[in-house]
Amino acid sequence: MSYKIQVGIIGSAGYTGGELIRLLVNHPSVNIQFIHSSSNAGNNVNDVHTDLLGDTDLKFTNELSDDIQVLFMCVGHGDARKFLSANSIKDSIKIIDLSQDFRLANSSSLDNRTFVYGLPELNKKAIVSANNIANPGCFATAIQLGLLPLAKVGLLSNIYTTGITGSTGAGQSLSASTHFSWRANNISAYKTLQHQHCNEIHQSLHQLQATFPLAPYGDTGLNFVPWRGDFTRGIYVSSTIECKLSIAEVTRLYKDYYQDHPFAHYSDKMIDLKQVVNTNKCLINIEHQGNKLVVHSAIDNLLKGASGQAVQNMNLMFGLTEDAGLKLKANNF
Repeated sequence: MSYKIQVGIIGSAGYTGGELIRLLVNHPSVNIQFIHSSSNAGNNVNDVHTDLLGDTDLKFTNELSDDIQVLFMCVGHGDARKFLSANSIKDSIKIIDLSQDFRLANSSSLDNRTFVYGLPELNKKAIVSANNIANPGCFATAIQLGLLPLAKVGLLSNIYTTGITGSTGAGQSLSASTHFSWRANNISAYKTLQHQHCNEIHQSLHQLQATFPLAPYGDTGLNFVPWRGDFTRGIYVSSTIECKLSIAEVTRLYKDYYQDHPFAHYSDKMIDLKQVVNTNKCLINIEHQGNKLVVHSAIDNLLKGASGQAVQNMNLMFGLTEDAGLKLKANNF
């Protein structure tokens, strides 16, 4: 590609905004036109995101520009819809929203914009031709990628899932459960069976398997218990289902489903979190005991679970190779 995609970013002072800037300033086909932050307007980006010292001299601004082709929204949940309602954005500008405002079908539209759910391993064809993307949630990404091949062949019924996430999943603002003194040497469950990502997971699994409920209801579907972990980034999920197929048959389902997806990889060996931190990968491993399968999946919550997946979606929307700017090495040691 000889030209550069002109990019704007809204709400860029937090963790996902910082990771998005890190990816885009090093992307071979991107030029960042502006990085919007009302609270940091005039400040150097590398004063807030100190890991970017030497990578960019850009400053935050409180001004918007129409001289862009794509706008990334890194604002809090509920704020993306408010921002788009309050500001006139040209119809020709594509939008990739990292909040949960447009993920569900019944809330995926605003005025003349309709958002496609941006999980490439599920909706790649629709993403390629989309003008607006609702980036999936982090837990939702990890859980769905572990289950999509089974949904495609109608094998899902009741799913029992546990997942643990690092402290960056809670955002940059401090709370009682994000302080180092609380997180260190500690673990706890939260939002048991009522995590906000459950609805989008049901929606996606129903898309592939019509018999799976469209939304959580009673005892049917996904039973999810999330945990807070004593580490900064990453998500590790284990989902248990009943399945009469052999491990060889299940392995073939996964390898066939993900053969054309560059970031989802089935592993015959047990996976661990360090293999995915600082990458856009999802690694998947399956254990089999009797009629039960346990599907393990792991991602970096800030990359494949947020900013990396947003860049992956941008690549697809603009006809780039899917992994452009995303060939990242894991922090394995």
